[in-house]
Amino acid sequence: MSGTLGGRAAIAGVGQTEFSKASGRSELQLACEAVRAALDDAGLAPAEVDGLVTFTLDSSEEMEVGRNLGIDELSLFSRVPYGGGAAAAVVLQAAMAVATGVAGVVVCYRAFNERSGSRFGNFAGSMTGGMPPFLSWYAPWGLLTPASWVALHARRYMDVYGVTNEDFGAIAVVDRKHAATNPDAWFYERPITIGDHQASRWVVEPVLRLLDCCQESDGGVALVVTSVERARDLRQKPAVVTAAAQGATFDSGMMTSYYRDDLLGLPEMGVVGDRLWKMSGLAPADISTAFLYDHFTPFVLMQLEELGFCGRGEARHFATVENLSLGGRLPINTNGGLLGEAYIHGMNGITEAVRQVRGSSVNQVADVAHVLVTAGTGVPTSGLILSRE
Repeated sequence: MSGTLGGRAAIAGVGQTEFSKASGRSELQLACEAVRAALDDAGLAPAEVDGLVTFTLDSSEEMEVGRNLGIDELSLFSRVPYGGGAAAAVVLQAAMAVATGVAGVVVCYRAFNERSGSRFGNFAGSMTGGMPPFLSWYAPWGLLTPASWVALHARRYMDVYGVTNEDFGAIAVVDRKHAATNPDAWFYERPITIGDHQASRWVVEPVLRLLDCCQESDGGVALVVTSVERARDLRQKPAVVTAAAQGATFDSGMMTSYYRDDLLGLPEMGVVGDRLWKMSGLAPADISTAFLYDHFTPFVLMQLEELGFCGRGEARHFATVENLSLGGRLPINTNGGLLGEAYIHGMNGITEAVRQVRGSSVNQVADVAHVLVTAGTGVPTSGLILSRE
């Protein structure tokens, strides 16, 4: 990576709670449990932490997390916006702090009760300010959820390139196949077939079926970022931050960028991909496995094109069950992804990338050198390349 960041920082610890539909405890408790687990994984004490980074959407204040865990002093506390687009960016923030000496041990976290707490589509009280302002243009016409927002983009993609809903189904089948062998996944031991996908009910006809849509989950994930040198002396093999990038483009919206001249792609991810390849000196062919943010299956196909794994309109041919499964050309989402393991705003994709670098995944890819991770799509977003030393 150009500049001072590449190879300077590493993820030294990962932690997570169980993933459920009803955690039975507060989001703050989930955050603290995940952070403590990540520190235990790294072999560090809370008092050694001097930085915390999370999402702007997270309800757990940094000072409260620190107070409950015994983190004495902070020299960095930072938040990243745009929902799931922040997943890789929190690691970018932490790595920059470590590389520049602003902080020595930074923990990134995200925790929520998205299933048992606040859920999408419920805008009760919207006439008194409950509805986000940008939705005032769309909600009166029924566009109340991310599924409906994504479907408008995906319908254009289907029309231009001759893509069908069955083509999207390959992503769901791959994710559920990997989830079925992951004991931490919500859909453990519950694989599906293309037939199952095609038999699931429509959510937005003719674009999205139920099995094209990710879960709503309760849970927490945390990551410990420190220098590569320090990480070498800790409990786990370092997952080196080889490249990290954020990306936004003109007229980006929160999954409702309908006023652009071209609705066919995900230009924010194109920016991220270009920067990751330039910073790392790597190419798509160098990636051993990838976690591609899979909140909705159509945007996985679009990501493959934006990132250069295939040409425009060619993802439906590239994204076969055989190519994307363990043992295939580009195994993706080996933990089961957001569709199969849990939806923790993409942070569980980073934990799986770390496990792949360590060689400890339940669905381990052979001889992993570099892992690509992408964050939320349809929003200003981010990405990472993690590597073994």
